Amino acid sequence: MIPLSQISKSVQRHPFHLVDPSPWPFVASLSAFSCAIGGVMYMHAYLNGGSVLLTGFIMLLITMFVWWRDVIRESTFEGHHTGVVQQGLRYGVILFIVSEILFFFAFFWAFFHSSLAPTVEIGSIWPPKGISVLNPWDIPFLNTLILLLSGCTVTWAHHAMVGNYRTQAIVGLTFTVVLAVVFTSLQAFEYNMADFRLSDGVYGSTFYMATGFHGFHVFIGTVSLAICLIRTIQYQLTQQHHFGFESAAWYWHFVDVVWLFLFVSIYWWGGS
Repeated sequence: MIPLSQISKSVQRHPFHLVDPSPWPFVASLSAFSCAIGGVMYMHAYLNGGSVLLTGFIMLLITMFVWWRDVIRESTFEGHHTGVVQQGLRYGVILFIVSEILFFFAFFWAFFHSSLAPTVEIGSIWPPKGISVLNPWDIPFLNTLILLLSGCTVTWAHHAMVGNYRTQAIVGLTFTVVLAVVFTSLQAFEYNMADFRLSDGVYGSTFYMATGFHGFHVFIGTVSLAICLIRTIQYQLTQQHHFGFESAAWYWHFVDVVWLFLFVSIYWWGGS
């Protein structure tokens, strides 16, 4: 017979999740640091800069996979994500999105600092002389429509999830992931067709840093939504338990709004 003292020690008397020690935050920080160093080396044409960047990026993807695997196990199979834990996670995602807003604010600041009062070094005009800007009503406008449509489909999927319409949720998520892939493909095609590069002065720097980091966020959002799609198909996301999808939907709406600012300020106003 098990003593009462041992039973009381094994029973959790609070709704919080005390996570086990994990190596993934440390590995993720090393991977992100490698990406940053490799990116700087690549932009300044240092030897093996691209290799460092690619290695760090692959490490980051692997870390994302194993870390999310642990979180899914803790939430879906071990039941650690109680209502109180999910509320804390919501606060965390909101703070993360706020930090991302400030991240892009820096790029917009750099762009408007250079474009509102062009210096003599770039000819006192904007866009600088010699820069052949992209037509905002070609691929950029098409990508805007695609992202707005993906925002509608992910909202449809979310409402379907809340209403317990599983099939509609799967269809909505599938459309969202497909539209995200199309957006990224068109963005890559646009980069390939552009007549200016990252090294072409302040215009190239601000354009590619802002739109490039947005494209990276689209990629992260696409991976998150694809994982949510797989989990929905496997009955891991339900009407009562789908915070992973909810946070991915919030992130995707953030990506949509940032693109609208990019289209209006950099493509349309900045290229006129």
